[in-house]
Amino acid sequence: MLDYTEYNNVFPSPGFINPYDHKGASAIETFRKSLGGVLFVDRVLSRLGIAQGTAYPPRGENGLRSLHQQICQSSASSIQKISVLYYLLLDHDDVHPGRSHWADSFAEETGLPKKYQILMRGLWHMDRMEFKYAIENLTHPSLPTEFADEITIALVRHPLVNKRSSTSQSDYTLALAYFHAAQPVFTSSEALELLFGALARTNVTEALDFSRRYPEWTRQQLFERLVASILEQPDKLGARGKELVSAALTGEEESWFQEYLRHGEGRKSKGANALLRMRGVVTGRLSSTAALENLAGYS
Repeated sequence: MLDYTEYNNVFPSPGFINPYDHKGASAIETFRKSLGGVLFVDRVLSRLGIAQGTAYPPRGENGLRSLHQQICQSSASSIQKISVLYYLLLDHDDVHPGRSHWADSFAEETGLPKKYQILMRGLWHMDRMEFKYAIENLTHPSLPTEFADEITIALVRHPLVNKRSSTSQSDYTLALAYFHAAQPVFTSSEALELLFGALARTNVTEALDFSRRYPEWTRQQLFERLVASILEQPDKLGARGKELVSAALTGEEESWFQEYLRHGEGRKSKGANALLRMRGVVTGRLSSTAALENLAGYS
């Protein structure tokens, strides 16, 4: 088995293109800034006891040698160390014409399990904001939901843009594809709220079903966020509002709906009365004629 603690056994000999030259390092810092100041490899290095943002990208060959030494001297398992070195070799492969295969050869020679290769390749694509390729790896059934909150946050904050829409509407396909495939259990309120916001703007019924997985207090917060998302898109109030008011709401949800639109933050929206009237028709409290008159101007 390859001795990965020997620098020359891991990295290409001097003379090859340096992925961490000024141009490469600048590109990496741009990605770091776009991803909120922390790359996924920063999080992995942090688990090895290497402070985030201090060692990657390494500066020149001396910087790479220093990073290699820090990795090898950490108290992490051999698998963790080899995984990070594999990530660094993906950087080297990327800058060479025809894509070299140093990373794959290194993985084979060190016996790095396939699932760790898939995980690190997925995180590498996340750090390059190549989200489509990242998700192809990170939704592999062999993987645990590693960094699920952070992955979800990044995907929701950087949605695709639906160019066929005249309003350049955000497309959360990748975020929702990751959620449905990985079925992560979120540990942060930020990830939960962002994912729910993407669900609410994409599929009202699915968002309502999702909210019902949580305890009452969280459910109420999510339900009100769903109603708010409908009010935030007045051009779609008719279609999306109909989907919500036609749902079989529980007694609690009915109470939250009425309270939010009559006395809560929702009352400030000009669409609040329209939703109340639409619900009134569904529940038989209002005639359909009254609701239709109130919906004039909404699609």
